[in-house]
Amino acid sequence: MMESSISPAANTAWVDHIPVLWLEPARPALIHRLGIFLPYLSGTKEHMLPYLEALTAAGFVALSFDPWQHGARGQETPDQVSARVFGNFRRHMWPILGQTALDTRRIVDWAVATLHVAPEIAIGGISMGGDIAVAAGGLDHRIKRVAAVVATPDWLRPGMRDVGNPDRVLPPGEPDAYAQFFYDNFNPLTHLDRYAGTPEIRFICGENDTHVPPDGAFRFQGVLREQYPAAAERVEIEMIEGMEHMGAGQSELWWPECLAWLARDYPNKTPK
Repeated sequence: MMESSISPAANTAWVDHIPVLWLEPARPALIHRLGIFLPYLSGTKEHMLPYLEALTAAGFVALSFDPWQHGARGQETPDQVSARVFGNFRRHMWPILGQTALDTRRIVDWAVATLHVAPEIAIGGISMGGDIAVAAGGLDHRIKRVAAVVATPDWLRPGMRDVGNPDRVLPPGEPDAYAQFFYDNFNPLTHLDRYAGTPEIRFICGENDTHVPPDGAFRFQGVLREQYPAAAERVEIEMIEGMEHMGAGQSELWWPECLAWLARDYPNKTPK
């Protein structure tokens, strides 16, 4: 986790069933842009505070929320969440991804109506949070830019290995009907038409990431190029040399790139 450089007061609320945390920049503007940043599996909105602080320094209203079954929405410890999900990945992860992608639409509705932000949203996330960000970008035309860090548009995650033991391929498990519904309706790689327009997407991948292999991003870009060539031009892939999946100090390798992407060409917005 990177060091926090500023400490603005955090605001919290419940939006329907979703617990939200956000920070507002000190620099005044008539209307700001919203930057959403989502956590990894077993992470919470509070874990995202250092990234939200940096986003507010760049002029965003910066927001995170607990993914489904996480933080204030869950009853398990982080270790229990991870053990359950990797015990049957497809059955337990697909509903988390799909439900949280849907939740993102609700949060955008609320933020535009309540926080005086422009309906031009930037969103990013780490690992699972990046998977969700990509899926949400295909569901909501107000999302204009996505940063997916060590994440994938392919929920099958072929070749996924254990973070703690890269020699061990994790079994994918079998979905039940409930989990299959989310895959069938929200998996980005099998819903390419949703990316024919916006958003711009940047995958920030680890060269040595064996848990979420970078090939998913390349396959996504490749099939987009075949079916929607203009859309493929809006997908960029940054490979970070020597980077693994997640580890102590690794945010220093990818966060400057991620922040620059989310804030690129971003002035504070003023109404016309």
